[in-house]
Amino acid sequence: MSDTLTTLAARFRQALEASFGQEYAETDPNLSPATNPRFGDYQANLAMGLAKKLSMNPRQAAQIIIENLEVSDLCEKVEIAGPGFINLHLTQSFLNDQITAQAEDERLGVPLASPPETVIVDYSSPNVAKEMHVGHLRSTIIGDAVARLLDFQGHRVIRQNHVGDWGTQFGMLIEHMLDAAGDNDVSSYSVRDLDERYQQAKRKFDSDPGFAERARRRVVALQGGDEASLDLWRRLVGESYRHFGEIYERLGVLLTESDVRGESSYNEVLAKVVEDLSKASALHESQGAQVVFPEGFRDREGEPQAMIVRKSDGGYLYATTDLAAARYRAGELHADRIIYVTDARQAQHFAMVFQTLRQVGWVRPEVQLEHLPFGAILGPNRAPFKTREGGTVKLIDLLDEALRRAEAIIQEKDPDLPADQRREIARAVGIGALKYADLSNDRIKDYIFDWDRMLSFEGNTAPYLQNAYVRIRSIFRKGEVDPSSLAGSAITAREQPERRLALLLLQFAQVIDQVARTLEPHRLCNYLYDLASAYHKFYETCPVLREGDPALRASRLRLSDLTSRALRQGLNLLGIQTVERM
Repeated sequence: MSDTLTTLAARFRQALEASFGQEYAETDPNLSPATNPRFGDYQANLAMGLAKKLSMNPRQAAQIIIENLEVSDLCEKVEIAGPGFINLHLTQSFLNDQITAQAEDERLGVPLASPPETVIVDYSSPNVAKEMHVGHLRSTIIGDAVARLLDFQGHRVIRQNHVGDWGTQFGMLIEHMLDAAGDNDVSSYSVRDLDERYQQAKRKFDSDPGFAERARRRVVALQGGDEASLDLWRRLVGESYRHFGEIYERLGVLLTESDVRGESSYNEVLAKVVEDLSKASALHESQGAQVVFPEGFRDREGEPQAMIVRKSDGGYLYATTDLAAARYRAGELHADRIIYVTDARQAQHFAMVFQTLRQVGWVRPEVQLEHLPFGAILGPNRAPFKTREGGTVKLIDLLDEALRRAEAIIQEKDPDLPADQRREIARAVGIGALKYADLSNDRIKDYIFDWDRMLSFEGNTAPYLQNAYVRIRSIFRKGEVDPSSLAGSAITAREQPERRLALLLLQFAQVIDQVARTLEPHRLCNYLYDLASAYHKFYETCPVLREGDPALRASRLRLSDLTSRALRQGLNLLGIQTVERM
């Protein structure tokens, strides 16, 4: 099926060519759903901008467009409002045909990308030998939602978990563990044990010059392939992967060990990166270090800003590894689009990396390089979210708390629910609430972490949407109706609440496309909330099971089923589980 906006846009392009010539045929009609039913179903806001180019009054431009707009089979009324808005009222038959076709489509009207792209999504990126903490939450769940949505569109999505598994910190940790008799056996260590050892090693490194020097030599040995160092490093990595896997499984995130490509995997090509920068005449020496000067970047004094790629002691930096990773992704993986999901503090770093890649020609001009910055998670005091003792919030503890709180709420709502079912629902509600609270906020903004708000069954929250889905499915259980038995039944959205619901459902494909372009999951969250709210008004106004007319009853049941499918699919794209009972 062709979605309503695409169909209307095609008609407007034809009208624009007929009205003003072929040079205006590709003018964006600026179509959007009407915000108020009184103004129709859709609105085209192109006349104002077009009138300036044509040196005419906007209403005059709108009138000329309308005279050449062939939409009698789609719209019952087309009118001009205000300074030149074109309001479109769909015919009942067209709306019914569109919504019925959507109900019969497994993909809910969302077309597969043509042609599909190869998209790299770099997200999560925890550090080996350290517990994942609340700082990893946003990257992990935003990246997962973006990857799910692009995958649903039909793109070839390659997930990359750029794990921090190399560098000075491993020299410190390995040297510290080898200092203590027997501590080179980490088989019984948990990541929490390793995290504590790392903190000990860091204090020792800062206070003991002798240890610091040995730690630096240990880094050189590790990077040089010393087998004893590598053996312990591999075991540190293995235990860390086990920890990451547990977190991802509990979060419902689609990251596996096969998606990990840590910093260490680029170690052997870093010298080649620096060599090739030199061949491209992009490498310079500054205070003993080797640097590049990405075009357009200046320091506070107005001088060209340097990005160090090799330190004076021969060591490499994040920039070097990121250049190597991007080169691998663009060259070996043939990426058309590379997306990095990290906090906003790294915005300039990635801007400089991207500019360098363009400058030396290591990515094709058409490859999209995108940094998805996000804000911080704040506590009630609007300061960075910490434990009561002021420490870093461990992610595993946060997940445990989400489960505990959700289970208490479910127990209070239904004390007779079997324990295993209560735990299953609590997991969906608790983890869903945690993820949705993050995803429903504009990612670039900070947000305040609030258990009560995120676990509420009222307002724009995951529990509200999950419960809306459950309530719709309960209609079919109560009426003993198999949704598949409704196949072939036409949907007739006559009453205003069901018409409003149908129009919202027809926007599903548009919303998916918009989120894929902007990479802003909160737009999908807002849509799903509007959809659930519209269904609530529809159900209050329009009888479903009690409707006496068999054809109208089937229509409303099918509209209900379509709404539940859209809610389930939308939540799934956000990485949020639905349950059939609550």
